[in-house]
Amino acid sequence: MSTTAQSQTTPTEVAIDTPAVPSASVIDPAVLEAIESALGHTFTDRAVLARALTHASVADSRLESNERLEFLGDAILGAVVCHRIFERFPRLLEGEMTKIKSHAVSRKACADIAKDLGLVEHLALGKGMQVHGRLPPSLAAAVLESVIAAVYLDAGYEAARDILVPLIDPIITGAATSGHHDNFKSVLQQHAQQNLGSTPSYRVLDEQGPDHAKCFQVAVTVADQVFEGEWAQSKKTAEQRAALAALRALNLVKDCPDNGVRMTRAKERKASAE
Repeated sequence: MSTTAQSQTTPTEVAIDTPAVPSASVIDPAVLEAIESALGHTFTDRAVLARALTHASVADSRLESNERLEFLGDAILGAVVCHRIFERFPRLLEGEMTKIKSHAVSRKACADIAKDLGLVEHLALGKGMQVHGRLPPSLAAAVLESVIAAVYLDAGYEAARDILVPLIDPIITGAATSGHHDNFKSVLQQHAQQNLGSTPSYRVLDEQGPDHAKCFQVAVTVADQVFEGEWAQSKKTAEQRAALAALRALNLVKDCPDNGVRMTRAKERKASAE
C-alpha cells in the first residue's frame, strides 16, 4: 500500500475540526454551582456543563452549542425511562409501556423538570428566542436533555440515571395510574368508537390574536353531540383540551386534588348515572 493511500481518511473517519468546548468562565461560576447543587452532582469538567447551557442562538456555530448534547441526552433519558417502566410494571405489555414512556419523555414533562431544576433561567439564549418573556417548552425540554448528556459524559450512565430516577418516577407513576397518559383525544376516540359507533370530529370555532401569537378555540362533536369549546395557543393543544372537556361531560374522567385528572371507574360512572 502506498504512503498516499495510507494517509487518506476512510469514509467512516471523516476528518473535521472539532470545536472547542465553551470555557466554563463564559458562564457565571455561581450559575454552574447552582445547577450542580440542584442536580446533586459536582462536575469534574464544568466546560461540558457550560456547553449544555449554550443555545445555538449565542454560540459561534451550531457545533459549539448544546444541540449535539441534546441528541445524546434524549437517548439517555429514553433508556432510563424504559428501564424504570420495565422494572416497575412487570405485568404490562409493550403497548401500555409505550404509552407511559411517551408521557414521561414528552416535551411537557421534560420542560417541567427543567423548570423545577432551575435550568431554564440559566440557559444562554439569544435575543428574540423567548415568546412574551417565556421560554418555549421545546427549548426548556432540550436544555434538560443537554444537561443529562453532560452528566453522562462527565461521570457515566449511572450518575445520569441516579439524577433522573427521582425526577421521572412520579411522572411514570402518574401516567400509569391516570389511565389516559395525557392523550385525551385518544381516550375519547376509543370510547366513541367502541360505545357510540362514532368518531370524534374537531372544528375551530374562533381564532384571536396576531399571527405570531394566535389563540384557537376548538370544539369536538361526538355522535351529533357538540361539546363546549376550549382555548389554547395551538390547535393541537386546543383539541386535547376540547377532548378533555368532552370526557368530563361524559363522566369518563375525574379531577384530582393535585390538579390532574384520572379515568373514572365503572362503579363511579354507575353511581353518577343513578
